[in-house]
Amino acid sequence: MQKAVGRRALFSMAAGGTLAAAWGAGKPAAAGEVPLLGMEALKLTDPPAQLPPAVLVDAGGQPHGIEEFAGKALVINLWATWCVPCVAELPALAALAVRVQDEGILVLALSSDRGGAPVVEAFYRRHGIEGLPVWLDPKGAAARAWGARGVPTTLVIDRQGRERGRLEGAADWASDAAAAEIRRLAG
Repeated sequence: MQKAVGRRALFSMAAGGTLAAAWGAGKPAAAGEVPLLGMEALKLTDPPAQLPPAVLVDAGGQPHGIEEFAGKALVINLWATWCVPCVAELPALAALAVRVQDEGILVLALSSDRGGAPVVEAFYRRHGIEGLPVWLDPKGAAARAWGARGVPTTLVIDRQGRERGRLEGAADWASDAAAAEIRRLAG
């Protein structure tokens, strides 16, 4: 008999998770069991669209408007610690962040975890995640403003604040192809 699926599991599966994350043997799939997508899964935004305003919250609880990042290219990843595909791709996002940081490209992993910064900080420590600052979308307002259908969802924003691409699901952001595509779309 299949187990009931919670909203979090459905939200995760909708954007690239697997049924194994909610059904299977009755336990979530391990992060290493989630296949990471390649850059062919990145859907280009044509024409590029101005990113709607949204508020991001830093680790100290301070709100920041997206306009504060003017002139920087952004890779914004909407994720949560309870999302198996999100957990699978986070090390690759951290690697991308380190790889492009000196090029005016920021990787912002925007967590929707209700426990806020302490939950994300503990998660980063447990999983050895370095190179990613803690950013929060505690009530999902940014995800809604940007039309995300689930987590993980990643938006690629150019230096003019326009969405250039979107990828729904867990991707291999540490690949050479990903870094090249992010640089190209950054403008």
